[in-house]
Amino acid sequence: MKTFPFADRLDSLPKQFFAELTSNVQRVMNEGHDVINLGQGNPDRPTPEHIVESLKAAAENPLNHRYSPFRGMSSFKEAVALFYKREYGVELDPDKEVAILFGGKAGLVEIPQCLVNPGESVLVPDPGYPDYLSGVALAEAEMKLMPLLEENDFLPDYSRLSEAELDGSKLMFLNYPNNPTGAVATPAFFEETVKLASSHDICVVHDFAYGAIGFEGKRPNSFLETDGAKDVGIEIYTLSKTYNMAGWRVGFAVGNESVIEAINLMQDHMYVSLFGAIQEAAVTALLGPQECVQEQLETYESRRNALIGGLRSIGWDVDAPEGSFFAWLKVPAGFTSMEFSNLLLEKAHVAVAPGIGFGDHGEGYVRVGLLTSEERLQEAVKRIENLHLFDKRD
Repeated sequence: MKTFPFADRLDSLPKQFFAELTSNVQRVMNEGHDVINLGQGNPDRPTPEHIVESLKAAAENPLNHRYSPFRGMSSFKEAVALFYKREYGVELDPDKEVAILFGGKAGLVEIPQCLVNPGESVLVPDPGYPDYLSGVALAEAEMKLMPLLEENDFLPDYSRLSEAELDGSKLMFLNYPNNPTGAVATPAFFEETVKLASSHDICVVHDFAYGAIGFEGKRPNSFLETDGAKDVGIEIYTLSKTYNMAGWRVGFAVGNESVIEAINLMQDHMYVSLFGAIQEAAVTALLGPQECVQEQLETYESRRNALIGGLRSIGWDVDAPEGSFFAWLKVPAGFTSMEFSNLLLEKAHVAVAPGIGFGDHGEGYVRVGLLTSEERLQEAVKRIENLHLFDKRD
């Protein structure tokens, strides 16, 4: 059979890091071991029942068996606007400032192709969500990395960027609460970002995937709450984390009218919007009972406390995340992030994600997900303790 070569743009795509991680975990499981997989970001709880019931009812409506409107149902976009008004006090025009997405990831990969020409620059956090790099590669653009360092609370230090780098950049990705570090952004940081973006004509794309997950009573800030934010950018929100709808592939972009139009224009040529029943269920999620969101937040916080408390008790000096459902943990001295991850998998049968998979500045850390029961997290702590890597505290 003839083999056709890939286009150059496919060869330029970054290696799918988590595919290799998943393969290694499966190999150890195939060897008969019970692996506690804390390495992935796949929510473990089911979608709330009232959302599932909404989908069932909507799926029985023959109107939803036809193509839905190219740019999404008006009812869904209006629900997004009501959701943002209720949660963040942000006014949105449903027709001009909301774009429906096939999951947040789709929007993040599409946006560089909408706004950036080959050879132009995109500012990307390091460490960061790997799929930011995918969109940059498909746009044949250049990356300018923004290190996220512990001494700066894992926020980019804009003073490290030269005027030439700023003037040459068309787009900036931000993500708070942050994957992988669990850091949150302050209103002052977002104000600084708006001022910088306005001065240098940079479009800001704030990935707000973990917007519902902030701990100790602290609600994460939406970028769009900042004065002037809609002038310089957009925010991308997914229902995957807030409502445990990861497999449903539904999200939205909100904000700057011209950017929303660019996303809609690209999607006009790629899709005929989402299955109507999913859009109706998304309306139920956004506007229906919200107790499920609070219950889930309490579950993640309880898991966070169990994990961090347990690791500290065995002598591992770790910090608790402020948001997201990830913990960002320093590896013990003498290990790279990959070496330590491999040791945990092979000897303790605990899977974590090595920090190097999120960028060069992720080296020295591992990412641990809070996506299993407290009992399993406590079992993971016991297995790690049995490796005798840490001096137990008094």
